[in-house]
Amino acid sequence: MAVETLTFGCRLNTVEAEVMRGLAEPGAHGRDRVVVNTCAVTTEAGRQARKAIRRLHRERPDAEIVVTGCGAQIETAAYAAMPEVARLVGNGDKLSPAAWRPDAKGARDAVGDVFAARHAEPTRIAGVAGHTRAFVPVQNGCDHRCTFCVIPFGRGHSRSVAPDAAIAQVRRIVAHGGREVVLTGVDLTAYGRDFSNAGESLGTLVLAILAAVPELSRLRLSSIDSIEADDTLMRAIGDEPRLMPHLHLSLQAGDDLVLKRMKRRHGRADAIRFCDAVRRLRPDAVFGADLIAGFPTETEDQFARSLDLVAECGLTHLHVFPYSPRPGTPAARMPPVAPEVVRARAARLRAAGEAALLRHLDGEVGRSHRVLAERGGVGRTEGFTPVRIAAEPGTILDVTIAGHDGRALLAA
Repeated sequence: MAVETLTFGCRLNTVEAEVMRGLAEPGAHGRDRVVVNTCAVTTEAGRQARKAIRRLHRERPDAEIVVTGCGAQIETAAYAAMPEVARLVGNGDKLSPAAWRPDAKGARDAVGDVFAARHAEPTRIAGVAGHTRAFVPVQNGCDHRCTFCVIPFGRGHSRSVAPDAAIAQVRRIVAHGGREVVLTGVDLTAYGRDFSNAGESLGTLVLAILAAVPELSRLRLSSIDSIEADDTLMRAIGDEPRLMPHLHLSLQAGDDLVLKRMKRRHGRADAIRFCDAVRRLRPDAVFGADLIAGFPTETEDQFARSLDLVAECGLTHLHVFPYSPRPGTPAARMPPVAPEVVRARAARLRAAGEAALLRHLDGEVGRSHRVLAERGGVGRTEGFTPVRIAAEPGTILDVTIAGHDGRALLAA
């Protein structure tokens, strides 16, 4: 009998789904089991997950549907009320083998207190099926309380994977042919703060991995909070060529008052200063960023500062989110921006991102890059720019850029 997973949301969920695929056994009486790993970052994410669960049940009425993830943790009652759902597993238990035995005990809607979790479980897999890059979660949870976000209540306190365990996971991936590893987490730059050894940080972990696994070709970081970047991480950015020069920043806005109302920890000047400092260390650095359009109370002038930030930080890859209220968050109680204005501002931010990407692509023509080939006829430069290329996935090639198609570079 089969065990399958259906995953919504972040990269951390993607990796955890692969772990659960290995842990989960077929359901009671040999039934197929489908594990739905939910997201709760927006109301729409929950709606999509519940829609998928209903569709799954119609298509496979005999399968046991088990729901886990941030949706199960935060919106327990909503999922427990679905007749299609056989059982819920909370985020604090989802990586425990005991939770996936066919005879696992507990109420159908029992979800434990995720804030009771004090340790981050290391993953012990060789990679994620269908992915050339291997993601290694090294941190979980978040101790911050951004006013638009519910994820701390789905993930619990910030906690870190021990350095030795993280290094062992990278070694495992490389031993199975992995060329590139991406360190990921909920609040990645908080890595190490929960350890008694005050010297541990994301920077020390990066240096330890690169030193301990010389066979690793490329190391990347997923989204980081620039204000939390430590001096050791900055040194690694400047000194370690195997640490790829692409950083995705959790910026969210470009206006100081909006950032304060979001309860972010950085200001506009901090973001610009960080990008300038990284470029001094690594002139080939490429930046992506998350930006929210139409946050409650945002005026046109405040939004314009987010637009200007694209150029002032030299951002290339934008993830633009039109603000949508998340019940239970402080921002949901703030005076909203009209929905049509939110949509228009998001469109303007996306247009600014598309223009920035075109400028970046134009500037890459004629240059040479080492490209890691992925599936689907595409690869990635060191700066994470896509390249159309026909090569065996996992191969690293030296290529000259002949042009671009507006979305990706074209190899000569």
